Order: sequence, then structure tokens, then C-alpha cells
Amino acid sequence: MTAERPRILLVGAGGIGGVLGSLLCATPAELTVLTPNAAIAAALRERGFRLRGDVAGRGGTPHAVLSEPPDTRDFDWVLLAVQPPQVENAAQGVLAALAPDGQIVCFQNGLCEERVAKLCGNERVVGGVVAWGASMLEPGVYERTSAGGFSLGVLPGGQAARLPELSRLLEVVGPVNITQNLAGVRWSKLAINCAVSTLGTLGGERLGALLRLRFVRRLALEVLTEATLLARAEGVRLEKVAGTLDLEWLALGADYGQKASMALATKHALMLAVGARYRRMRSSMLSALERGREPAVDFLNGEVVERAARHGLSVPVNARARELVWAVARGERVSSRALLRELWETTRGTGARP
Repeated sequence: MTAERPRILLVGAGGIGGVLGSLLCATPAELTVLTPNAAIAAALRERGFRLRGDVAGRGGTPHAVLSEPPDTRDFDWVLLAVQPPQVENAAQGVLAALAPDGQIVCFQNGLCEERVAKLCGNERVVGGVVAWGASMLEPGVYERTSAGGFSLGVLPGGQAARLPELSRLLEVVGPVNITQNLAGVRWSKLAINCAVSTLGTLGGERLGALLRLRFVRRLALEVLTEATLLARAEGVRLEKVAGTLDLEWLALGADYGQKASMALATKHALMLAVGARYRRMRSSMLSALERGREPAVDFLNGEVVERAARHGLSVPVNARARELVWAVARGERVSSRALLRELWETTRGTGARP
């Protein structure tokens, strides 16, 4: 490895990949971008990354922009910033580009490290849990929609020795935490995304507007509760989201059947605060659908549904939300508040109880 100038291959240049690539251009790393999207590739070659909003003016030009995987074997890091449905094909295509001690980093929502590890082994995979949001406004133009950094960790049997080096590179984006409990961080983020990403896809609006609606907050709490119960069944010790949001406490318990209580009011207030903090965040799954891409719902709510079946657990709100996202993807339904209301009305009295 060339520690003074590490070679990085960034795969994917959507919202997260675009902001990440923009800021990495300001580091000593030699950044190569791989994107099959012709419009994005052309924009990056002609004008480089361009940022709007709070990080405006911090864009940069990558070392190279590729449309096909490179034929070299000398990249220290491969950063996967594609959507979950593309992660396995993307990983398979670039594994040969890794240097002998190189590693591949998964920035997807869901549990994608396990999928990539089946292709290359646990020792070559790093989990990068993203705690911020971003959107692509047009090819090559990006906006960061919320602040935050990363949590980095490895699977059992993985190699963590180089995580401090990766951490120093990624600090250009935000604070980086190296965790000894990647599963706990991943499952907490999975539970959050099952709520906010999927409900944002069904509602078709930014998170702040949707979480001002009481019934949407309640749906989010029920989705989180089902995912939290499943995590317990899987033997996962959940970590606090962003170091503060305790899902074990937030999950509905004795207050599940209550219409009003101090505990329930506090949980609603916390969900309002989440909406306020991430008010500009727009579901990446919704953006993918608008671009004609496959939704990542099977990697979120679908993961919960499939794993719950193995444990004999009922997760009806996640199951129905998954069905409705696919109905939107097939063009049978349209994202709207009315669709969220339908999810609410058709799942009353069905939610999993702790």
C-alpha cells in the first residue's frame, strides 16, 4: 500500500457517492470513480463534482472516471456507494481491482456486508454505516441534506488493522467511529431505514414534512418495534443511532395499545426531533424509483420479513409496507400521503407485540 497517496476506487456516484467523492478530492488520496451512468460520467469528466447547499464550493475533480471496471490490481480501497440491489454485481466486478491487502467498503443500507463477504471472504470486507444524507440534483451536482459521519467495523473474522487509516480519510466528510459491534450498528440503522426510507418512499415527501403527521410517526414506531424485536431474536445488541437514539427504549412496549401516555408522548416528541434534524432528507429509494431503478425495499423491510419468518415472528407492518413499495415500483400505485394513510388503516391491530 502507498500510505502517502492511497488509491481509492469509488463505485457509484449517486447522492452519497457524489458527496463522498467530492470531499475525498480534497484529500491526498488518488480517487478514481466508476459509474456506468453515461450522463454522470460525462458531467464528472467535464466539470468534476459540484456541490450545493452547506458544502457548496467544495467539489473537486477525480483522478479518472471509468465506465468499466479497471484492469489493474492496485486499489487500496474500493468504496461501494451503489444501491443495495446492485451491490453484489458491483462487488463481483471490481474485486479483481483490489491490491493484495486491499479491502472493499460497503456504504449501503441493510446488511450488505454479509452478501459481499460471500464473494470474497470476511477478511476483505469493511462495513461503513452512513449517518448523513445526500441527494443528486442533476448529473454531477450534489447536495448534502444532513450532517453526520460514519461508523466503521468488520464482520467476525474480519481484518480491522487498517480501519484507523480509512477513518482518517473519511473524516473529511464527518466524524468517524470505529465500532467493535458492527452488527449492532447495522441493525439499528436497518430499523431506522425500514421506517424513514420506506415511509418516505410511500409518502413521496421529505422526512421533516412526513414526521409532522402523528399517524406517520406512529407507523414509524411500529416498524421500528418489529425490527427491534427481530434483532433481539437474532441475538444482536443494538447500538444507539448517532450515539443518542436508543431503539430499545424507543420501541413500543407496554404503551403499544395505549392512545396516550407520558412515555408514548415522549416517543412521539423524539420522532418529531428526528424529523426536524433530518428535515431535508429525501428517501434514496424514492430517488431510485424515480430514475427507473429497482427499489431497495427487499434489503430493508424485506430483510426483516424474511428473517422474522425463520423465528416465527409476525411483522405485518413491515410486510405491508414492502408490498406497497413494490406496487409503486410496478406503477400500480403512486407515492402520496394517501398511500401512507392506506398503510395505516390496513395495519391497525396487526402489529407485532413485545
